[in-house]
Amino acid sequence: MLQIEQENLLIQKTLTERLFPVEGDSLKSLDRIITDFDFTTYHISTVSGDKGKLLISISQKCWDDLVKCDNVAYLQSKYEQYKSLTILDNSQIEQGYNYSLILDTEASVAQDDEETRLKLIEDLALLRRHSMAAPFHKAFNRYDELAKKYANSNTYAEEIQQELSGEEVIVIKYRGVDETIYLKPSFDRVTVIFSTLFQDETDKVFGKVFLQEFVDARKRSVQTAPQVLYSHVDAPLDIQNYIPQSKKGKINDDNKGYVTFVLFPRHLVRGDKRENCISHIQLFRNYFHYHIKCSKAYMHSRMRFRVKEFLKILNRAKPENVDDEGKVIENRKTASGRRFDVKA
Repeated sequence: MLQIEQENLLIQKTLTERLFPVEGDSLKSLDRIITDFDFTTYHISTVSGDKGKLLISISQKCWDDLVKCDNVAYLQSKYEQYKSLTILDNSQIEQGYNYSLILDTEASVAQDDEETRLKLIEDLALLRRHSMAAPFHKAFNRYDELAKKYANSNTYAEEIQQELSGEEVIVIKYRGVDETIYLKPSFDRVTVIFSTLFQDETDKVFGKVFLQEFVDARKRSVQTAPQVLYSHVDAPLDIQNYIPQSKKGKINDDNKGYVTFVLFPRHLVRGDKRENCISHIQLFRNYFHYHIKCSKAYMHSRMRFRVKEFLKILNRAKPENVDDEGKVIENRKTASGRRFDVKA
């Protein structure tokens, strides 16, 4: 299956052209609006009066939820290392966007080596990923605390189970109220639950088959993979208190599905393994629906191909109009629709 890239390729291309300019080319004004997954919007434009500086802004639908997880501090830790980047405060952020930076491209070309510029381009292309990573780091850090706290305790004790059941669930409405990510840390795991909305009945069928492959893969060969659970309509017990009721007073929705990933300690090791885990699980919803649409498109193309083949067979099987002696009779029509026979 195809893997969706974390980097925004348009941002990567735009910044590469600026930080690795061709000799003889003059700087031009720039004003680009770029869309990404989960209703994320970027705006890259030259600063008024200075074509050597780029204003890079991002807008996310779930920004308010991310702010609660200190995503601004996390972004600052990622970008403050670059001298050519200026992080704007709340009063200077571009109107209509949630976060803005100014990149001095001329200073970067003059001062930074090639490796630093490539790393800068990569980090800016991962702006959405870094912003979404903050809630996962918060949940994983809480897991570290609980694992240390209950390392020598009897976790089956009733009072400890009561404490763990009351652990806060981090809620990220990454596509509005309809589709949400729920993160629940514990002393021996972190549970990540995606609520996803299916647009039609066929998507439900494809989704069930697709998710069954995740479950079977762990049983067959990939023993180190996270445990995957899928429930349709009924929300997992861990998050039922966090799901808003509908106007009819019902929690469950016939068009909703819930996908649960159980991340074990081997997936939460600090360092590259943890970062890799965050990068992949972030894009699960987009990966999931992308492959549902690809599967439907493939099946439709195969169906159209088969129909064309059947039509060819039917056309070849049509009997010709022959007389008693086996000669072909040509029946023709005039412009008015009258028939006449052509006799030899």
